Amino acid sequence: MTSSSSALTAAASPLPAWSRRRFLQAAAVTAGSAALSSGAAAQAPDPKTGWIDSHVHVWTPDTERYRLATGFETADMQPPSFTPEELLAHCEPAGVDRVVLIQMIFYGFDNRYMLDVIAARPKTFVGVGIVDPYAEGVAQTLQDLVRQGVRGLRIHPLHDEAKDWTSDAAMLKLWQTAREQGVAICPLINPVDLPHVDAMCAKLPGLTVVVDHFARIGLDGNVTEAQLEALCRLARYPDVYVKTSAFYALGQRRAPHLDLAPLIRRVLDAFGPERLMWGSDCPYQVQEGHTYQDSIALIRDRLDFLSAGDREAILRGTAESVFFAAR
Repeated sequence: MTSSSSALTAAASPLPAWSRRRFLQAAAVTAGSAALSSGAAAQAPDPKTGWIDSHVHVWTPDTERYRLATGFETADMQPPSFTPEELLAHCEPAGVDRVVLIQMIFYGFDNRYMLDVIAARPKTFVGVGIVDPYAEGVAQTLQDLVRQGVRGLRIHPLHDEAKDWTSDAAMLKLWQTAREQGVAICPLINPVDLPHVDAMCAKLPGLTVVVDHFARIGLDGNVTEAQLEALCRLARYPDVYVKTSAFYALGQRRAPHLDLAPLIRRVLDAFGPERLMWGSDCPYQVQEGHTYQDSIALIRDRLDFLSAGDREAILRGTAESVFFAAR
């Protein structure tokens, strides 16, 4: 999750009692799972599970070949390097063997590094790219990206830009083109932007939308009923999905992340497991004392309300159907 663009418009009030029963259930999950806070799994995971990480960024220290976009410097690259090899050192021990790469903001509209990573390991990686909606030839650009393994487009509104989406001809054309080419729109948004995503979904039925990081609900440590309701209202569109991801940045921001159980349960009840997908948001998930294992373990081991089928869908099936299905 990058922080160099739009700031969170945070709601000040804490989460109200939207369902006493659900909170009691979540509290029971938290209490019953406390013994796992050291990172131990309920049972030893199969190292060959074939899980999919739906949200990862990679970059290279080679800024001569892959130049940074205007406004970025090498000091912005923290860590200085996060290559596919460095990523897979975290993924493989956790049983993750496929990854959805998200174009890094450092490179702007230049997707070359991500595309080169995909080309080197096409069975392991697919991508979510970034394009300039105001450039000429967007349809051809997107077609070329799809041919090279891109399966989604990241949309990141700055400030209050999202409110203009439904009247912005270029943005409408971009979303329409994505629908025509079977590419998912992947908005990195704040809760305040959810009504604008809703409006675009109403305007473009059949468009696949994958909302990143629960729409960053809980980024400020608080979750409100209004935010949850706005996110869960999107479930009425059958082609909208949610990434259960970036645990390091939400709520209490510490392992074992069990404080996020009520949020995950609410979204699970609204969308079903077949429209949720797990993502680590590496390399940020493996910095400042956070670990890859703590991220995947929350879904794989620690939430008692998830069935084996739920875990299978969230850790593999959903991302497979959206990003890895044969084209």
